[in-house]
Amino acid sequence: MSNPPSTPEHRQITTAGDSVHLVQLTDTHLCAERGGTLLDMDTDRSLQLVIEHVLEERPVIDGLLCTGDLSDRGSRDAYLRLMDYLQAFSAESFWLPGNHDDRQQMEAALAGIGASLPGELRAGCWQILMLDSQIPGEVGGCLGEQEQQRLRTALQTAREENLFTLVCLHHQPVPIGCAWIDQQKVADAEQFWQTLEQFPGVRGVLWGHVHQKVDVQRGDIALMASPSTCVQFAPGSERFKADDRPPGYRWLELCKDGSINTGISRVTDATFTVDLESGGYL
Repeated sequence: MSNPPSTPEHRQITTAGDSVHLVQLTDTHLCAERGGTLLDMDTDRSLQLVIEHVLEERPVIDGLLCTGDLSDRGSRDAYLRLMDYLQAFSAESFWLPGNHDDRQQMEAALAGIGASLPGELRAGCWQILMLDSQIPGEVGGCLGEQEQQRLRTALQTAREENLFTLVCLHHQPVPIGCAWIDQQKVADAEQFWQTLEQFPGVRGVLWGHVHQKVDVQRGDIALMASPSTCVQFAPGSERFKADDRPPGYRWLELCKDGSINTGISRVTDATFTVDLESGGYL
């Protein structure tokens, strides 16, 4: 399995201080029309409330990482609305496709504002590497040889330039303890980890897809997954199960010594409707 050709590019993030301050918004699942729902939750409303929550807590950030499943059905109108919502931030946003996304529609929407899917980002002494784990038409993820090679090349460059690295992708590269969604993890994760183990400058791996908080360590590498801005999945579930936890986001501070400070924050001053009896969605 392999992903279609992409054209990654370096982009520079300007930081206000020594650390890099980022926010991850993931799995927004915006529908073709405003007010569309996922498991009875209005995903436009939930995203807007999360954005308001971010702005209240973190009015100044350096960048937004949007790690896939940004549209529920790959609608260009959904991507255009997302752009509109993200204009609330002064910082630039950087997107990855997930299994629900349509890469061509996403790229077309970004091209309309002179943007494209990023490859590597540079911010201070950090490289932020955006990897594409989407397999078109499939739910699970795979990097494929092209992305695996790009990973190796970028990490070698980072080592030569004395940069720390945060790796971002949509699908989880490790099991998280949910049997049903662990079947969808990155298929070539073993090769991924074999590469990362050769480069001690890698300090974090960040993903979406799982709609829940994960914070564990693998040696010196922080492994992080985050709440969706809409429906949450129940941790530890054998079969698909939605959770009644509220939507949220992750904040990250990438420090000049290579450490990562991070946490999640959820919207607690609003109520959300979700079908907890659903057997899943595609």
